[in-house]
Amino acid sequence: MERVDVAIVGGGPAGSSTAHAAASGDADTLVLEKGVPRADRDGLGPDSTDAAGILNYWVDIMGIHPDEFPDDVVQRELNRAEFRGPTEAATLYDTGIESSYDAFGYTFQRARFDDWLRERAEEAGAEYRVGVSVRGVDTDLDASDEDAPRHTLRLADGEAVGADFVVLADGPQRTVTNRVLDEYLPAGRGGSDRLAPPEANHIAYQEYRRVPEAVYEAVEDAIVFWWGVMPGETAYPWIFPNRDRVCRVGLTMPIGMDIDDFDVDAYELLSADDESIPGGAEYVRRLLEWQYGDEYDVEEDFPLVEDAGKRGGTETYPISSTRPIDSPTDAGVAVVGGAMGTTSAFHEGGDHVAVRTGAIAGELAAGGDLASYNRRWKEAIGDEVVRNVTMADMVADYEPADWDRVIGAADAMLAMEADDGLLAQPYRSGWESLKLILGYKWNKRKTKRDYVTIAEDEYVY
Repeated sequence: MERVDVAIVGGGPAGSSTAHAAASGDADTLVLEKGVPRADRDGLGPDSTDAAGILNYWVDIMGIHPDEFPDDVVQRELNRAEFRGPTEAATLYDTGIESSYDAFGYTFQRARFDDWLRERAEEAGAEYRVGVSVRGVDTDLDASDEDAPRHTLRLADGEAVGADFVVLADGPQRTVTNRVLDEYLPAGRGGSDRLAPPEANHIAYQEYRRVPEAVYEAVEDAIVFWWGVMPGETAYPWIFPNRDRVCRVGLTMPIGMDIDDFDVDAYELLSADDESIPGGAEYVRRLLEWQYGDEYDVEEDFPLVEDAGKRGGTETYPISSTRPIDSPTDAGVAVVGGAMGTTSAFHEGGDHVAVRTGAIAGELAAGGDLASYNRRWKEAIGDEVVRNVTMADMVADYEPADWDRVIGAADAMLAMEADDGLLAQPYRSGWESLKLILGYKWNKRKTKRDYVTIAEDEYVY
């Protein structure tokens, strides 16, 4: 049986970053990636898991500056984010968090980013195999013979790989992760029971559209989000700019919603004729018609770029909306990236925390001891997770009018910050602004005490 020091399940940003760190630490490192086809990639590679945008302070969390990328990775440099409600709007020009990156952020081509991470890992000495599925992981914690590995990964082709450490980086679907975690959790409290309920997860859909010149000029240096225009907890559409007048127009929404649970007339992107929640493509069409239909023929003037994305200019992918989990490190297992829930809650991206958690796990595995992993990832990304979870909790029950109220208050706060300093004169923007910021701070303090779905002390060995 083949033996390695570190075996990694999944070759996306988390897995490739684990591989780079482990191989850089002189560990014999193997990445196993099942691979998916994409129109914008020459061969098989990891699945896409987000809309591929990075804010300035995420650069420091990720630990990789965009200057390190080849030219085909970064698409557009950003100077703002626009938040739009049914009738109100606010524009943010500064994240308010110190960063080594001068711009507001950037958008990037996810497949090219994944390819670069893979090349970086291979240059460090890791082996990366595509088209290989892992069926399961058998663990013998009592293994002491050098010929008997602590972990045996069973592959779909019938082969097996032995490893001292296993890093699970199989994304938010957690195809392998859930089964592995079930082995270390009490009956009825397994990973598959707690991490994969349909009501706790979201689906995302996006299309690559070439937009008219005037539309592109308006959004080429911005990311735009709409809130309160479609039903569902933390459900929203977006527009992200790429190069050459191409924009990614997409949305995220919970799985398994029933349209009868919502007031159809309250949501801009619902119709009285809807018998069920619209699909992603219909939502995108309605968004473009709503925003640009008075001036353009959407189907003619916003054509799909069919050689982009996964297939025909479109892509669909899962997003975990559960909170993050600790890993069973005493078993020599670490869970990283989307598999550990780092794309959770408010869906504010996942690549930066995937890269960082992978790098930590790889460094520790190469050193022969994962014991500090759960502490280390909290130190590195805990504040980011708490921000996302806090915001998601605050807006969980928001309806369109609530989003207009909060976005309007935020706009007033931003205007006041530019003029006299944030909350220098609260009465100018109304008590709504004061309640918004105080409510966030209060909820953030509560969340800091409990933001992990599975804690380290729950695992049984």
